[in-house]
Amino acid sequence: MPLPRPVALTRVANSISSQSSALAISQRIGVRAFSQSTERKAADHAHEDHYDPPSGWLFGVKPGEKAEKEGWETVWIWGFFGSLGLGVVAYAFKPDTSIQTWALEEARRRLEVEGILKEPENKS
Repeated sequence: MPLPRPVALTRVANSISSQSSALAISQRIGVRAFSQSTERKAADHAHEDHYDPPSGWLFGVKPGEKAEKEGWETVWIWGFFGSLGLGVVAYAFKPDTSIQTWALEEARRRLEVEGILKEPENKS
């Protein structure tokens, strides 16, 4: 069996010492491997009871009382119904891009070019 070369032995010794020094440093500063970390638990308030007992009133507002509006409600109502209104107007004025409309106009144009159909008169 051949003898190991001194250069190879020094490399192995250096790698072992660097690993052990890295391990010593990580243990000294409190760094642990992922598998050794402790299980994290949620805060205590997360396990409290989320149940609100029924009061008998819809949304907690007694009959005859007016519910207080929150700050976001007015903005939401105007934004929702405003965008709905703009959508309806845009839909009403959208261009007609159906194939039937195009085919009718193309057939009328070709018949006018051939002289079979008379050009419509301007009624203005």
